[in-house]
Amino acid sequence: MSTYKKAGVDIILGDKFADFIATKAKGIGGFAGLYPLPINKEYSLVGSTDGVGTKLKLAFILNKHDTIGIDLVAMCVNDLVVCGATPLFFLDYYATGKLDLATSKKIISGILDGCKQANCALIGGETAEMPGFYQKGEYDLAGFSVGIVKNSELIDGRKIKAGDVLLALPSSGFHSNGFSLVRNVFAKELKKYAKQLITPTRIYVKDILKLKAGLAKTKKEILGMAHITGSGLPGNVPRFLPKNVAAVLDTKTWQAPSIIKTLQKKGKVSDKDMYDTFNMGLGMVICVKKDAVASAKKILPELIEVGYITKGKQEVILK
Repeated sequence: MSTYKKAGVDIILGDKFADFIATKAKGIGGFAGLYPLPINKEYSLVGSTDGVGTKLKLAFILNKHDTIGIDLVAMCVNDLVVCGATPLFFLDYYATGKLDLATSKKIISGILDGCKQANCALIGGETAEMPGFYQKGEYDLAGFSVGIVKNSELIDGRKIKAGDVLLALPSSGFHSNGFSLVRNVFAKELKKYAKQLITPTRIYVKDILKLKAGLAKTKKEILGMAHITGSGLPGNVPRFLPKNVAAVLDTKTWQAPSIIKTLQKKGKVSDKDMYDTFNMGLGMVICVKKDAVASAKKILPELIEVGYITKGKQEVILK
């Protein structure tokens, strides 16, 4: 039986480290950090940083570098938009042992594509050649994105109550987390499943901002959102829940992509480990009032009703 921990990743330890950081820097929390604008107190800047993780190893093995930049942008801007922020600009950090111009151009083309999808500007970055630090043909990527939100329109989950409804937007596959386990399970078949595995993370910015604006026109609103990455649905959905409620997710209301099902079968991975590691087919979970569901689905027909809010202890209940 395969597990994420056996593949080398300890989610619980990672969460403990994140909790420790939060005790040292009180402004840290949520999916992105907020910084009130000193010159205009009606707005806050929102910042987020992330990487692509060991999905990079797949790019090296398959020698496919033109979409990994989309993943990089997606992991940052999707975290920004969950609080209602509009992404403004993006910067990247690209480090390698020896610069390969052809590969570098492909990476940057993906980053530019991602920025276009997120409607934000690439305004700079850093390229570092570090001989002896990386294996031949390998590199690392990190991204940094800044957005802006009107404080009166901030989406933070505080208004969520029992009876509210959970909607979701589908993922495009594994996105960019859990690839230590993915590579462990598909070790001898990476090329066979290459197209499905390398599919870039979906960027939700335009959809979410469209939903936010559309609901506002009908005097309704998004109450809370979660970008589903590492720690899956059980780890991310509680991040927008008040302490006195729980989220009930009906797993029969959606289907995980076939590649995720294939991994579970091949690796004999338990349901718990699957839900704790992967998005299971849902890339963004959104909470709205019951009377906003019809309007939300009209604005974004792709939305799936996946659950509801009940009284509880800030947790996810899968049924």
